[in-house]
Amino acid sequence: MRTISVLTIAICVITLSFTGQILAQDTKVEVYEKIHIPKKKPIPYIFTREADVMWSKVIWRMIDLREKMNLPLFYPIQPIGERMSFVSLIFFGIDNEGLQVYAPGGTDEFKIPMSKDDLDSNMGKGTKTTKVPQADGTDKDTTITLDRKFDEVKKILIKEKWFFDKNYSTMQVRILGLCPIRVYPREIKGNTDIAAAGIDDNAEMLQKQVCWVYYPEARNLFSSHPVFNKFNDAQQASFDDLFMQRRFSGFIYQETNVYGDRQIKEYTTGIENLLEAERIKETLFNIEHDLWEF
Repeated sequence: MRTISVLTIAICVITLSFTGQILAQDTKVEVYEKIHIPKKKPIPYIFTREADVMWSKVIWRMIDLREKMNLPLFYPIQPIGERMSFVSLIFFGIDNEGLQVYAPGGTDEFKIPMSKDDLDSNMGKGTKTTKVPQADGTDKDTTITLDRKFDEVKKILIKEKWFFDKNYSTMQVRILGLCPIRVYPREIKGNTDIAAAGIDDNAEMLQKQVCWVYYPEARNLFSSHPVFNKFNDAQQASFDDLFMQRRFSGFIYQETNVYGDRQIKEYTTGIENLLEAERIKETLFNIEHDLWEF
């Protein structure tokens, strides 16, 4: 019995040693294998019947990625190991996992699939002809290849549905779609009057909707990639956790209304925009609060 016991222990030690060597080769700089987030699945939505929905409202919310709370969505601009920005993750899903995106521009109902060529065009990818000075004093036309400009995607428009479920007696919210927005300067060419006046050619900033992502279709992708936790590298959440737990900052941009779902900026200006957004936010809170009697 003692011989068998010693032999068993020896085999176990050799097996653990061999397993440790394989793990060290696979993880390289890691001291353990990370399996929690890569193999994580999204938490299923709770079942909701139409008869249980007493009230609902569709809200569009704008997220500025330059805000401090939203920086984990914006950085890193270029992937660092397993870390990537939210926009980089969307394009990783498009290129490698068959994620389907839909055309923006007046419709966000996720009905018109978008081609990669149109998507690359919206992201500034393509070729550009520029003049390069030569040694003999002349200029030569040179074609430059431009890559996708992830650093110019500085906002995300979120379409979400708020509803009160009487079966659970709670106000619920479901994200329906996400739309990255590229913010970039408009190039003014050949305007000598502006140049003479000393005005910067890139003074005017443009905003372009890149594409719409149907959130339920992308949850598997978002749940299997980590978002940076500045307090603890060992306790990371996924991008799906970040959105489902509402760990982002944004303001209400639009709501469904009788005027063709017009945006807030179409009927208010300046600080009135923020006050109107706060009024809508307060309405969402009061609807749930007023359903209870004390």
